[in-house]
Amino acid sequence: MMQHDHAQTLDALGLRCPLPVLKARKRLKSMAPGDILRIEADDPAAIIDVPHFCTEQGYTLVEQSREGETLVFLVRK
Repeated sequence: MMQHDHAQTLDALGLRCPLPVLKARKRLKSMAPGDILRIEADDPAAIIDVPHFCTEQGYTLVEQSREGETLVFLVRK
C-alpha cells in the first residue's frame, strides 16, 4: 500500500451496504479536487460497491487492498 500523506480517512468498519458509499459521497463533497479519501470497510459488498461508486461519480479509484479483514480503498476526488 502506497502512503498518501494528504489522505483523509473514512472509518466505515461495521457499516453495511449502502452506508460506506453514502458516507464516502458525503465526505468527498466537502473535499477539494485532487484530494484522496482512504475508505476502510469490512462489508464484503464494498469490494463491488466502492469501485462502482467511483465510476458512476467520476472519482478515481487509486488503489484497492486488504489489510487483514479490512478492505482499503484510496479514492481521488
